[in-house]
Amino acid sequence: MIIRTEIEPSHRIVRLVGRFDAHETPSFRASVLSLVTAETNVLQIDLSQVAFVDSTALAELVRLQKTAKSFGGEVILVDLSDPVRVILEITDLAEMFTIIDAAEDSP
Repeated sequence: MIIRTEIEPSHRIVRLVGRFDAHETPSFRASVLSLVTAETNVLQIDLSQVAFVDSTALAELVRLQKTAKSFGGEVILVDLSDPVRVILEITDLAEMFTIIDAAEDSP
């Protein structure tokens, strides 16, 4: 999986490309661990290019959401690919996150 981060004063975005599974969660955790703090407590994760997500990756997203909420923030999931959307809906985890479609939010 490719992990790209955009760190701006006003926001933090992580863009994932490929399979998000148990093999990739350690590198994901290492990449995002320092991005959620009391000062920067909102993190957007772009999942538009994720072809597959497993239960370990879902657990990692939930862990990250709990961390963000402990700082008074949240994890926002952006542009879900169809496989990600389906698994979040099947597992009822979609309700834990704010989910946005960036194309719909653009003027």
